Amino acid sequence: MKILVTGGAGFIGSALIRHLIQETDNEVINLDKLTYAGNLDSLLPVVNSPRYSFEHADICDREALDRIFAQHQPNAVMHLAAESHVDRSIDGPGDFIQTNLVGTYTLLEAGRAFWSGLDDAAKTQFRFLHVSTDEVYGDLASCDDLFREDTSYDPSSPYAATKAGSDHLVRSWGRTFNFPVLVTNCSNNYGPYQFPEKLIPHMILNALQGKPLPMYGDGSQIRDWLFVDDHARALYRVLATGKLGQTYNIGGLNEKKNIDVVKTICAIMDEAVVDKPEGVSRFEELITFVTDRPGHDERYAIDASKINTDLGWAPEENFESGIRKTVTWYLENHQWWQRVVDGSYRLERIGTGS
Repeated sequence: MKILVTGGAGFIGSALIRHLIQETDNEVINLDKLTYAGNLDSLLPVVNSPRYSFEHADICDREALDRIFAQHQPNAVMHLAAESHVDRSIDGPGDFIQTNLVGTYTLLEAGRAFWSGLDDAAKTQFRFLHVSTDEVYGDLASCDDLFREDTSYDPSSPYAATKAGSDHLVRSWGRTFNFPVLVTNCSNNYGPYQFPEKLIPHMILNALQGKPLPMYGDGSQIRDWLFVDDHARALYRVLATGKLGQTYNIGGLNEKKNIDVVKTICAIMDEAVVDKPEGVSRFEELITFVTDRPGHDERYAIDASKINTDLGWAPEENFESGIRKTVTWYLENHQWWQRVVDGSYRLERIGTGS
C-alpha cells in the first residue's frame, strides 16, 4: 500500500512510520504541519528510505490536501494529526477546535473527494483510519469498569471533547457517505521520542537536572500504559485486517497510578545514573505534589479483548520492560531531547526526506 500518515512527525506518528518503513514494504507519505510537537529528528532512522516522503502541510488546508491526494494517490490514510496535550487545551482550547474538529472535517472531505474519483477496485482497497484516545470516554466509575467500544462518550477536557467530536465526524462520514472508515481509541502511550511535556519524559528529564518532579493532587490517578511500538503494530493490524466501520480499543493492559509510574522511573534512574545532580541521593526525593488540574479524570482502563479476539493483536511489552526501555533510551539519547529542550529541533529541520 501507499499510506498517507497525518501527524507523522509527532510521537505516535513517527513510531508508526518507523514501523511501516522498517517492518513492512509499504510506501509512506508523512503529512505534518510541524507545530511545536512535530519533530523530524524522530524520523532520522527512516528518512533516507526511497519509500518515505514528506509533505509540510496543514490538514485544515483543503487546497494542499487535494494536491497531496492527487500527486501521491494513496491507498490508505492513517489520521493521527491532532493537538493532544490536556493542559494546553485548558489554557487555549481554540487550537484544539481548529485542528481536531475543523482539520478532521477538511481531511475527511478531501479524502472522500479523492476516493469518489477512484475506480471500483481502488475504492474497495481504500481505507481511512482515524486514531483517537480513551479520554473521549471520560472517567471510570469503579475499579472494576473498563472502556469498551460501546462505552458512552463523556469527555472531561477540551482536548477530549474535540477528539470525541472528531470520532463522531469520522463515523458519520462512514454511515452517511459510505466512506470506508475505521476508528481506534488508545490508552496512554509512552516510549522513546515522546515530547518532554508528557508525564514520563518530563519526569526523566527533570530528574536528570535535579528539578522537582511535579505530581498532580496525590498522584492516585490511574492510567493504562501502552508502549508506543505496540500501538504502532496495532494500528497497522487494524488498517490491514480491521472490518470497515468498526472501532477497536487498543490498551497496554498495564494499569498504574501516576505516583507509582514516577517512583518506578526514579528507581530505574537510581540504578542507571552514576553522577546524580548535586544534593540528590535518591531521585524519589524530588517528587513534589502540586495542585490538581481542573477536571482531572481519576481512572482510565481499556478492554482490548475485541482487537485481540478479532485481529489477533496483543501488546508485546509489559510496563516493567517498556518503562526500562524508555528510561534507558532517554539516558542514551541526550542529543535528541537536548535539541527539543533548547528549541533547535524547530530551527534546523534535519529529517525532511525527499
